[in-house]
Amino acid sequence: MDNFSEQLIRRELTKTDRMKKFFTLYGGILLTLILAVAGFLMLGQALISFILLILAAASGYGTFFLFRNTNVEYEYTFTNGDLDIDKIIAQSKRKEMLTVQVSKFTDFGKYNEQTPEETEDMTVIMVSDNIASHEYYADFQHEEYGNTRLVFSPDEKMLGNINRCLPLKLKISE
Repeated sequence: MDNFSEQLIRRELTKTDRMKKFFTLYGGILLTLILAVAGFLMLGQALISFILLILAAASGYGTFFLFRNTNVEYEYTFTNGDLDIDKIIAQSKRKEMLTVQVSKFTDFGKYNEQTPEETEDMTVIMVSDNIASHEYYADFQHEEYGNTRLVFSPDEKMLGNINRCLPLKLKISE
């Protein structure tokens, strides 16, 4: 029987993210309107008017594109001992971030003050929903990243599946 679970995490926006999103939207709208109005005011000069209206359309599309790309989600997929983490941008673009076999974890647990310090040669991958009490970490050797620490927020079902495939010395009590 296959051991499978999926979890979708929407990235919480920080204050800085919200400000970027606000300025992207309203700055883009303002630029688009200025270009469109200037294009209509220059109707007597067809080439300049045409160029300004094309720039207004490009600015509008660019604003929409940039604003939409601020929506980021992470998908955890656990299948028979393999944990895959993908980044989903604007609910349309999927980027594979990491694939690791849970049996290769060298350390695993709740991410808190007692968590061992990251070493200088360690690559830290933060994939969480900014809820500190639900974050876990996993240390492992990765072919691409080398010595790696993953910080993520698995739900109970995902945590149970991970726990079943952990090396015996790392299993957490349920």
